[in-house]
Amino acid sequence: MQSASAVKALAALAQQSRLAIFRLLVQAGLEGVNAGRIGQELGLPPATLSFHLKELVHAGLIRSHQEGRFVIYQAQYDQINELVGFLTEHCCEGNPKGCNVTPFECEPKSAERTRSAAKTT
Repeated sequence: MQSASAVKALAALAQQSRLAIFRLLVQAGLEGVNAGRIGQELGLPPATLSFHLKELVHAGLIRSHQEGRFVIYQAQYDQINELVGFLTEHCCEGNPKGCNVTPFECEPKSAERTRSAAKTT
């Protein structure tokens, strides 16, 4: 990851509503969440939500696709992993074993696990 991309991603996350949106999408897994539900769960009006979603998409942290009449947003797990890797790249002078740090890999929940969790909430 380039330094400019990392700055753009971190800047996008440095706002309370965008951070909440991003965390919601990471928790949702591969299925993602439609824009209406994001707004409802976080109490954001449509114009405000649209602005924040655009910023996260522009930073490469989330993506969207159309499903019928709904726009579904999903976290970009590869970008998350690149960002964390960039931030920890030279941990303990390049020797992560000295820090007792294991490589971080964010993996989305499987679609089946996501559906199960949604039924229990």
